[in-house]
Amino acid sequence: MASSDIERGGKNSNSRISHNNNTTSSPYYVETGDKQWTSWLIPMFVVANISVFIVTMYVNNCPHNDNNISASQSQRSCVAKFLGRLSFQPLKENPLFGPSSAALEKLGALEWTKVVHGHQGWRLITCMWLHAGVIHLLANMLSLVFIGIRLEQQFGFVRVGIVYLVSGLGGSILSALFIRHNISVGASGALFGLLGAMLSELLTNWTIYANKAAALLTLVVIIAINLAVGILPHVDNFAHIGGFLTGFLLGFVLLLRPQFGWSERQHLPPHTRVKSKHKAYQYGLWLAAMVLLIVGFTVGLVMLFRGENGNDRCSWCHYLSCVPTSKWNCGN
Repeated sequence: MASSDIERGGKNSNSRISHNNNTTSSPYYVETGDKQWTSWLIPMFVVANISVFIVTMYVNNCPHNDNNISASQSQRSCVAKFLGRLSFQPLKENPLFGPSSAALEKLGALEWTKVVHGHQGWRLITCMWLHAGVIHLLANMLSLVFIGIRLEQQFGFVRVGIVYLVSGLGGSILSALFIRHNISVGASGALFGLLGAMLSELLTNWTIYANKAAALLTLVVIIAINLAVGILPHVDNFAHIGGFLTGFLLGFVLLLRPQFGWSERQHLPPHTRVKSKHKAYQYGLWLAAMVLLIVGFTVGLVMLFRGENGNDRCSWCHYLSCVPTSKWNCGN
């Protein structure tokens, strides 16, 4: 897609752009005269995730975390042992260059037993700040920078922060409902929430976009590829799906744009008929999304803390997270 301005503005387009010449164009967003925010929350999230990973590695302390073998044997098996207690677990245990599962569990990884029977609901939040390794961390943080900064510039830190955090919670709830025998960590649910919000933002603000089909197709392909990767083993696709659905609904609620021309209403002659800020279908989508969010979170939390297993209500849903093949066994 071309990187030139794609706003449908008629004669007023050039004048509006001239007041906003510091704005870069995007294939996903229509450049308007709305305020462009300075992105600081997303960089803070990146710093926070990196800091938490360093703390995790410090707590992990690979050279001394195995009581079954001597410290010298443990140290020889650690990866990048020159890092001392920040060195990584053996690759056979963690191929992502990260800590042990015991360290992740200690610091707040999502685990069904501890959430339901241990009454540790806070793990639904803490798990999204933990990462299984350097590779996992880098992949998520790069995605967060490319997706989140642009959204924050367009809609501000409050709305994007809400989408990120609530989507992460939604991903954790769905993950806990379907995965009982493994721990889950990572910001992927929150990241998929941002992707879902981008899609609903495109749909709810459809009338102000040019190149609608191209923008929609590009975004759908990106989302489909990322969800498809989630069917590989050791990837928690339920967190991806839960985060995506939450972000998709939140986009209808939080990322509304005014109709084209509404922001110039103060420059119109007196007694001129002014358009409403939003179209009727935008209000309808807002209401439907809000109802679905409230119902979804209520039902999900009630089922989770009652100890219900989502697989009992959906016998095929486990294929959404892992499809067994001759190369791997999803139960392993």
